[in-house]
Amino acid sequence: MELETALEAVRGRGGAEGLERVLGRYNEKNRATFKFDPADEEKRKKLCEGILNILEKDTHTSCQVACLEALRILSRDKKVLVPVTTKENMQILMRLAKLDMTEDSLEDVSNFPVIVEALKCLCNIVFNSAIAQKLSLELNLAAMLCNLLKKCKDQQFVDDIKCFDLRLLFLLSLLHTDIRSQLHHELQGLQVLTQALESSFSIRWTDKYKAAEEHDGSPLSLQETDCAIEALKALFNVTLDSWNVHSENESHQFRYMAAILRHCLLTVGPTEDKTEELHSNAINLLSNIPVSCLDVLINPSTQEETVLKYNGMNMNAIQVLLDFMEKRIDKGSSYREGLTPVLSLLTECCRAHRNIRKFIKAQVLPPLRDVSNRPEVGTTVRNKLVRLMTHVDLGVKQIAAEFLFVLCKERVDNLLKYTGYGNAAGLLAARGLLAGGRGDHWYSDDEDTDTEEYKSAKPNINLITGHVEEPMPNPMDEMTEEQKEYEAMKLVNMFDKLSRDEVIKPMGVRPDGTMTPLEETICQYQTNEQDSSDSD
Repeated sequence: MELETALEAVRGRGGAEGLERVLGRYNEKNRATFKFDPADEEKRKKLCEGILNILEKDTHTSCQVACLEALRILSRDKKVLVPVTTKENMQILMRLAKLDMTEDSLEDVSNFPVIVEALKCLCNIVFNSAIAQKLSLELNLAAMLCNLLKKCKDQQFVDDIKCFDLRLLFLLSLLHTDIRSQLHHELQGLQVLTQALESSFSIRWTDKYKAAEEHDGSPLSLQETDCAIEALKALFNVTLDSWNVHSENESHQFRYMAAILRHCLLTVGPTEDKTEELHSNAINLLSNIPVSCLDVLINPSTQEETVLKYNGMNMNAIQVLLDFMEKRIDKGSSYREGLTPVLSLLTECCRAHRNIRKFIKAQVLPPLRDVSNRPEVGTTVRNKLVRLMTHVDLGVKQIAAEFLFVLCKERVDNLLKYTGYGNAAGLLAARGLLAGGRGDHWYSDDEDTDTEEYKSAKPNINLITGHVEEPMPNPMDEMTEEQKEYEAMKLVNMFDKLSRDEVIKPMGVRPDGTMTPLEETICQYQTNEQDSSDSD
């Protein structure tokens, strides 16, 4: 009923006031509607066309807002976007969003609701329509959005405009690779988006890449947090291919960004969930920054600061990352999306920066004292990470094992001490280190010190399980030699049957530590023996 009434109103029956009132009722009823009746599809298309015809003309602000709200609701349905996604209609919405403005600033505050609603419509349309995404490139929408973002820099009451401008930039850079490249290389997107991110925080710089820490600072407002999150998401897309720094200017840009992200990690939002979302997006972006530029996360600490220190470096941001990692582990779900980014970031930081590695190792792998329990049993961070080494998700268990391996300076004997051979076997097999040794990366030669408790217990530790086991009676002590031989042959026959049925495949270890089928190992051993005897 409301749909038909709205259609009548946009056709001009009832005047401007009647149109505004009818659309207001339609908007109120469908505010939370995301699924629409397929039978009314044609009517909704006609309503879209009628609304765009009205918006093309000069109408007063309240009528424009009502029309745009209705169009935003309708644009949630992909099937009605055909009449909307034309060059002319996209330009109508861009004009209402002040994206074609030549003025230097946004002065007419009364137009702000129209700008916000037009940006919301464009967000829905770009997200739901491949045609709109192609038109966005043709109409140079990204450049206009960057220009509008610059105008928001020193203006008051523009947080909503800024937020949806950033959201539209995020969607464009996500859905169209050419626009992503354009933002990075042509439109100074890194600089513009970084400034937008910085403006969401009240940062007071005390040095080139060092912001003052406000220990009693108030939380961000909801609008400030949302703007920061949208800027982080857009920056993530634009920096996807930024592993290598090719110039001094790029290095400065990434270090400056990392310094802002450090401040972001030390900032809280209006709620715990918003804080976690803010930090999660900051971590995602940090993963895109070249690891050589992440040294700004641990600025030298001054005497006045009451902070976590290690070797004279401020470790507050690293502690936030560790706390975030443990919180994500404790959630117990969505490890691939929620946990692997922070684990990957910490792994690369530890590999490249010695002070970060040593600080994190002291937290995660402190010197062993009690080895009466298995490494995976318990509530410490080490116990939780060791449990992840045998997780069903291959990506999760690989990154958890890699993180611990890097903390152990990629030394196999060190890793086995903290995890046991059974938990580490997957990583060692993948890295070709089953025979021992160390990884390819170079680390400092500082020695790890074992506690007296560990030294005394070491001879009794089961290397497979990684803990001291109670002595078990040997079941073969009571057997005769004939019984032992019978049980041995029985075991051989069972393995033979499993092998012939291809349930298992016996493997051996090459001299280089990699695994290979047992037959190849035996052949290689016999060849080596023959070569040795021939040389004699």
